[in-house]
Amino acid sequence: MTTVGKGGNAGAAGGSLIYLSLCCFASALGGLLFGYDLFVISGAKDLIVQRFALSSLMEGWFVSSAMVGAMIGCLLAGTASDRFGRKKVLVVASFFLLACSIGCGLAWSSSSLIFFRWIGGVGVGIASMICPLYISEISPARLRGRMVTLFQLAICVGIVAAILINTGLLHWHDRIQGGGAAGWIGWMVEREVWRGMLGMEALPALLFFASSVAIPESPRWLAEKGRNPEALAVLSRINGPAIAAGELAEIDAAVEEESGSLWELFKPGLRRPLLMALFLAVVSEFSGITTIWNFGPEIIRSQGVQLTGEMSGMVVIAASLSVFTLVAVWLMDFAGRRRLLFWGNLGCFISLLVLGRLLGQPEASGAMKVAAAATFVACFAFSMGPIKWVFMSEVFPTRIRGRAVAISSLAVWTADAILNQLFPILRDNWGKSVTFYVFAAILIPQFYFVWKVMPETKGKSLEEIERSWHSKRKIG
Repeated sequence: MTTVGKGGNAGAAGGSLIYLSLCCFASALGGLLFGYDLFVISGAKDLIVQRFALSSLMEGWFVSSAMVGAMIGCLLAGTASDRFGRKKVLVVASFFLLACSIGCGLAWSSSSLIFFRWIGGVGVGIASMICPLYISEISPARLRGRMVTLFQLAICVGIVAAILINTGLLHWHDRIQGGGAAGWIGWMVEREVWRGMLGMEALPALLFFASSVAIPESPRWLAEKGRNPEALAVLSRINGPAIAAGELAEIDAAVEEESGSLWELFKPGLRRPLLMALFLAVVSEFSGITTIWNFGPEIIRSQGVQLTGEMSGMVVIAASLSVFTLVAVWLMDFAGRRRLLFWGNLGCFISLLVLGRLLGQPEASGAMKVAAAATFVACFAFSMGPIKWVFMSEVFPTRIRGRAVAISSLAVWTADAILNQLFPILRDNWGKSVTFYVFAAILIPQFYFVWKVMPETKGKSLEEIERSWHSKRKIG
């Protein structure tokens, strides 16, 4: 059996990399639902806007309602995970996501559809906060960046699944309209294809529920609650008994030094990592990434191209996301967080400028727009996308980590909600070209942040990172 030792090294008797991977995979399923739930809208939005005759204001609210739900989910999950445990909160997230998929598939009005989208957003907010947190707490230091990046990879899989399902159903829809199918299924797909897009989420939601029940509780949360025998059992299955004993002692020592008060985050020691995590969260979303998914077909639209063709372009963009997230999984614990963020930020900046230029040229082809958007998404995928989740899940003390990550995740969803509510208005008043130039300008401060402010955390244990904030020694 494959084993992992201290810091993720192979060779500790009794430790299992396979067991660790299965636990991380189960938690990462929340990311798959995150990706599917939020980005299935790219294919369904125009159909729903037409079906319910939504205004620009209501269009923005329909898209951003899930982000508002995610904000609430983050707030609830932070305190709940610190009090009741990471595992129980994962199970609750899976329930909300299952309810969303069923409710959206059966929605009878725009109000009911928005309500269930909001419910799903609550589940996504919980998952976005608790899944990377759980993975970071169960993973050895040397593998932590790679394992937490699995969460971003799962988001990519969810996005790709949403786009492929959307594209397949739209092709079926076109075939039925051309007389290629009949019967009640044909009637339903012809008129209500968006219901199938939104309802398909029920399958991965059921899998997420089953896997959340099966995985162990976070060993760091167990140790913080004084349940050391249970914590030692989980750590032993991952690292082997000898390494686990030393790791548990280090966790106990760190826990004894923590106050457990949320106000600790606003004191000089931890205020710095909090501000860093918030900066990464806000800038990554204000880069415009969610507008690519939620409004993608209309962004890459060119004259004479139908929705099915636009969705094919979205498949190309989603493929670039998946490929370069795999690059992040490979490089995160090798190249480090700072180097990846710098080069990714540079690539995103240039790509946004190019995309903004193309959007200002009516004669520009859809293929050129797809290429620019795919390049932006690729650069985002190996940098800002995963790094914000990795960083926020590893820089806070155990006793308040859940609430601290909740605050950071809340910043992600607040930025998303604002951006997706405003995008239709900015699009109609400023034009798409100027809007994407603004997205590029937002990335400029991040060059200074990576160069002068952000520390390197690769290869450091969570307890070592925590101690560094209270000392004069700068990590990285």
